[in-house]
Amino acid sequence: MANIGRRPLFHGALGAAAGLLARPYIARAQAKTAVVWQNQGFVRQEDEAFKKTVADYEKASGNKIDLSVMPFMALNQKAISVLTSGDVPDLMYFDAPSAILAQNAWDDKLVDVSDVVEPHKSQMSESALLNSTFYNKATKTRSFYLVPIKQAATPFHFWNDLVEKAGFKASDMPNTWNGVWEFFKPVQTELRKKGMRKIYGLGLQITTVGPNDGNNLFAHFLIANGGKDIVTPDGKLHTDNPQVREAAIKSVEFMTGLYKDGFVPPEALSWNDADDNNAYHEKLFVMNFDGTLSPELAWMSHEKEYYQEMRVRSLPLMNDGKTQMICQVGAGGGFIPKGAKNVDVAKDFMRFFIQPQVINENLKSGLGRWFPSMPQIAKDDPWWLDDSKDPHRKPYITEGVLQPTMAQWLGFNPAWGLCNAEQLWGRAHADVIKGGMKPADAVDKAFKRFEEIFAKVSFS
Repeated sequence: MANIGRRPLFHGALGAAAGLLARPYIARAQAKTAVVWQNQGFVRQEDEAFKKTVADYEKASGNKIDLSVMPFMALNQKAISVLTSGDVPDLMYFDAPSAILAQNAWDDKLVDVSDVVEPHKSQMSESALLNSTFYNKATKTRSFYLVPIKQAATPFHFWNDLVEKAGFKASDMPNTWNGVWEFFKPVQTELRKKGMRKIYGLGLQITTVGPNDGNNLFAHFLIANGGKDIVTPDGKLHTDNPQVREAAIKSVEFMTGLYKDGFVPPEALSWNDADDNNAYHEKLFVMNFDGTLSPELAWMSHEKEYYQEMRVRSLPLMNDGKTQMICQVGAGGGFIPKGAKNVDVAKDFMRFFIQPQVINENLKSGLGRWFPSMPQIAKDDPWWLDDSKDPHRKPYITEGVLQPTMAQWLGFNPAWGLCNAEQLWGRAHADVIKGGMKPADAVDKAFKRFEEIFAKVSFS
């Protein structure tokens, strides 16, 4: 197997917490090595935290972890390639494996890890469980194919100094989904009057490129407009539901309207998942809706911007003005491809990792960009909700842990992931913006393709 971007193993000093961990699952006399691929963290501390977890496991078990760390997109492409060829590592650890898991579980290419997850099942959030269990067409059952360690919410990020420069206050922001987006339209207008002629109000990922941000954004618009049941837990698609169709039409109409009215940078139609972050840091626009705290943590060393100018806010009410908006979240962690040469050690490492104290130490050391798949951890440890040292973490954790959440739809049916891969929502936006199509017609076109893809996936 080729080694891509392999880094040396970390053998640093171990923390005191290692002595508190459970007895190793495999005896030292049977010491083995597992090959593990991990996606590179967004900040340096995430990689250091993972290496620390590896080192703690090696000391506790006597086993070895042969670790390779790759950028997210490189690992994503490599994972797809080896799952096809069969030349696989023993474990893949992904922050956001949603584009890979459902389809490969369906195709019977992953190892069932129910024996690792079941002892901790009662501690997991429902959304983490639903996005870790997938239907296998060979066994005709749903099973755990991901050991869920982490989850992430998608909050609003905005430059408060620009809001105030425009003559507004964050407290003026309406508490409804569309209202938050509308708030930044006059902010843009006033800033341009003050000479900032190239500033935009909104970083709307209305992209046809993807892979993730545009799909995630549209999902939240759909939920806000009452369309959360487009796919139900039984795996059925409900494009024939008038409420779902109306929610999709409202979403496409509102989003394309923001773009056509000039409140979104023109290049947003071709953004990838990093472009909106880069543009936000350059203050090309005032507000962005983006997963995790990555926009803030990338600027931790810029104290003035981090503590005084940047702001994070959790989700408002839905557009009905009555119901708390639901945050759609996935799950990240480890999965084992079929063909792995050392499944025993791969599972043993994840049994070690899934212990609550290990999860907590790892994610805290990674600066809290991800929160635990076990909500009680964040509720019990004051660090997660203490805003005296970090102004951004509390609203983020409030959204992902204390407010309602729901699983991503691909957890219900792998066909949803295939639809996302085709960027059907981005193409619907382009049909309106570039093709002059009416929003209702663009939605009907997208729905037709959804129905074609879902028709190929049967649970019978």
